[in-house]
Amino acid sequence: MAFLEFQGVRVTFGPYVALEGVNLRVAEGEFVSLVGPTGCGKSTLLNLAAGLLHPTSGTVLLQGKPLTGLNPLAGYLFQQDAILPWRTARDNVALPLVFRGRSWKEAREEAQLWLEKVGLGRFGHLFPYQLSGGMRKRVGLAQVLIARPRLLLMDEPFSALDVQTRQLMENELLRLWEEGLQGGEEDRKTVLFVTHDLTEAIALSDRVVVMAAGPRSRPIGEFRIPLPRPRDVAEVRLTPEFLRLEREIWGLLREEVMRAHAGTQA
Repeated sequence: MAFLEFQGVRVTFGPYVALEGVNLRVAEGEFVSLVGPTGCGKSTLLNLAAGLLHPTSGTVLLQGKPLTGLNPLAGYLFQQDAILPWRTARDNVALPLVFRGRSWKEAREEAQLWLEKVGLGRFGHLFPYQLSGGMRKRVGLAQVLIARPRLLLMDEPFSALDVQTRQLMENELLRLWEEGLQGGEEDRKTVLFVTHDLTEAIALSDRVVVMAAGPRSRPIGEFRIPLPRPRDVAEVRLTPEFLRLEREIWGLLREEVMRAHAGTQA
């Protein structure tokens, strides 16, 4: 049984058919990346998995059961920062626990542990405006992970970062995800990751799914990534196997990017 599954999913926005005939299975503990041209419905699939959007037809299954409301097992990391500017880094990370009824004292203590896990143990007293972009992204990651989601939904979370900081965050994500796989059920994360960067998708993932250009987008190719773990995202990109995979996937993805571009010029 798949941990997350889309069965015959169709999504329309008025007369526009965003997704049609989407069938996709994600196993527990799997890291799956979605790639495709702008407007192909990648973020729409994340919103379906989060329960923020419901299919026009078809079904989204979570652990074999239809998802009918908000996904209680999901944590969502957006492209833009979702942390409160008037709260310290520590309080931002603590908020999910406070919302669940924990005292501020207990929540702050656990938040401090998560800040240490993401390398910000000395910066919990600072406000977001005092942090770099990479540090704010680490706060956001800790804020999501402190709630112990079983499903981690990530929508281009590192796209606004410079190349060096982005690679650091990618390695940090892989480290935390791989540690979780070695832990108990609550720590094990299934990841659905959206990116426009094919090299990022290959470096991080167990599987890369290519989406067709919209409208009526759907998965048109799935590629297993047999690169050994643990991985360093900078080093793995230099290996012959990585370059082979990049050429193979780009051969399919390029056609969809050109189709999408032609559609916008029509």
